[in-house]
Amino acid sequence: QVQLVESGGGLVQPGGSLRLSCAGSGIPFAISAMGWYRQGPGKQRDLVASIANSGSTNYADSVKGRFTVSRDNAKTTVYLQMNSLKPEDTALYYCNMVSLGMNYWGKGTLVTVSS
Repeated sequence: QVQLVESGGGLVQPGGSLRLSCAGSGIPFAISAMGWYRQGPGKQRDLVASIANSGSTNYADSVKGRFTVSRDNAKTTVYLQMNSLKPEDTALYYCNMVSLGMNYWGKGTLVTVSS
């Protein structure tokens, strides 16, 4: 059974930092891409950041320079370091892993940026 379990969300003040983690298990074949999406209130789910097996990364314009995505293949884990957080970063953050064209999703972890 495939499971992606996110952790690290919570309430943080503007300008603060959080680190999200997502551990995957049960994925039967090699994982090509790992990443994070987010869905804010009343919005669609959008890509935040992704990292390929090669290590190449892709970021949404709104988070460039503030967020860093990384992965540990040995642990089947992807991370998202979020710095200089803004209220508009408030959202449910979903982990994503891609294997042989199949998308696997976590259940999400809530990040709230508020004073």
